[in-house]
Amino acid sequence: MKLRTGESRQHRFRKHMRSQNLTLLTDLYEITMMQGYFKTGNKDIVIFDAFYRMNPSGSGYSIACGLDQVVDYIKNLQFTTDDIRYLESLHMFDDDFLKYLSTFRFSGSIYAIPEGTVVFPREPLLKVIAPIMEAQLIETAILNMINHQSLIATKAARVCYAAQGDGVMEFGLRRAQGPDSGILGARAAVIGGCRGTSNVLAGQTFNIPVLGTHAHSWIMSFPDEYTAFKTYAELYPDACTLLVDTYDTLKSGLPNAIRVFREMRESGRELKNYGIRMDSGDLAYLSKKARRMLDDAGFTDAVISASNDLDEYLIQDLKIQGAKITSWGVGTSLITSKDWPAFGGVYKLAAIQDEDGQFVPKIKLSENTEKVTNPGDKEIYRIYDKASGKIRADLICLADESFDESQDMVLFDPNETWKRTRIPGGTYTMRRLLVPVFDEGKCVYTSPTVLEIQKYCTEEKATLWDENMRFVNPAKVYVDLSDKLYHMKQKVLNELSAAKYRA
Repeated sequence: MKLRTGESRQHRFRKHMRSQNLTLLTDLYEITMMQGYFKTGNKDIVIFDAFYRMNPSGSGYSIACGLDQVVDYIKNLQFTTDDIRYLESLHMFDDDFLKYLSTFRFSGSIYAIPEGTVVFPREPLLKVIAPIMEAQLIETAILNMINHQSLIATKAARVCYAAQGDGVMEFGLRRAQGPDSGILGARAAVIGGCRGTSNVLAGQTFNIPVLGTHAHSWIMSFPDEYTAFKTYAELYPDACTLLVDTYDTLKSGLPNAIRVFREMRESGRELKNYGIRMDSGDLAYLSKKARRMLDDAGFTDAVISASNDLDEYLIQDLKIQGAKITSWGVGTSLITSKDWPAFGGVYKLAAIQDEDGQFVPKIKLSENTEKVTNPGDKEIYRIYDKASGKIRADLICLADESFDESQDMVLFDPNETWKRTRIPGGTYTMRRLLVPVFDEGKCVYTSPTVLEIQKYCTEEKATLWDENMRFVNPAKVYVDLSDKLYHMKQKVLNELSAAKYRA
């Protein structure tokens, strides 16, 4: 079958990533632990969960992202001769272990929440079932990929929500923390809702729209502003957005832009995809004046685009002030998630398989309640209000549990168990969130294109209530535990507590 254009470009990007050889994209202690397991003969099959504890930027939700890169990483996970030589040079690893690494391939199973899904704290975004050495090795790279892109996709979703349906362009490449961050950050931003990116390589790689205007230097390089605008319009008549704040937005930039638009129309050229951009000044005031000037001149469909260190809060404020901006260019604050620079995902052991093939639950204790993990082999169900299609809650349960939607469901807060909600049978629907990605080392998942994920993400965001979307004190979507999982967790905690006192 012939690959689609976007797929072939992604294939080239994957070849580039493979040429970087990401197998050693891990923390040293992952490999030292691997050798420890190897030396002690530990071949236990284990379950690890990758999850996060807090939504970034005070958000009421997050967007799962980065799975496609995880898939590609796992597919191509192998230690090259150069890798083995480097590890040997550290004088930390024995020859028999290095020989094992030379034939290493991932043989486990992975389940994950698909990219673009709305997610919440404490629920596994990804579940790994594999021999302990394999599961340990992949921890760092998985967190690196999921954390970064989930952070940027979430930030983009917030920015796009503030824009209230206006187009948002990601154009932060020059402020991104390196080329890969810029490329994959642009991917995540489009998944989160941005219409396009200024990043041409990201556009080529993922077959996503590339957008842009021109710089102040373009105008400054001409004898005058009108000539600069006129030349640009002649070069790009179907994508003519003119930057009007180089000298004076209202006295120079706008009049010259209107003059050029009028001359284009009078010459018989159809105006489309045209307008102005402002990158400084009081954007609310200037956009209102600009809208009036453009409308009075007959250019009622001209776009007014704005940039200048925008984020979701400033866009929301400008909307409240009645700004007439219809397109937003967001750079630094989006590509770096400036106010919340890390997603905070973690990767914790949840169970170890015993000799009978049963998974024995494992739990991490902590003085901080939020850091106590949920043990066992788990599944996640999303519960929707049947009438509205909105999310009522998420339920973390054991993998072998099943539910009857015709029956009443009682949900309770796992920390404050007296807080309970009864959902009458027949008024809700349930959806399983984790999907198989790898089955005993074989990839069984096909990643959608970026624009397909974006469409799915848009549908996902529509399942949130307005109260979940607000920026200040958003309403919480509850992530509860099933009765069976809750009681199993309490049993494990009690056993650990009893053993502590016996010691």
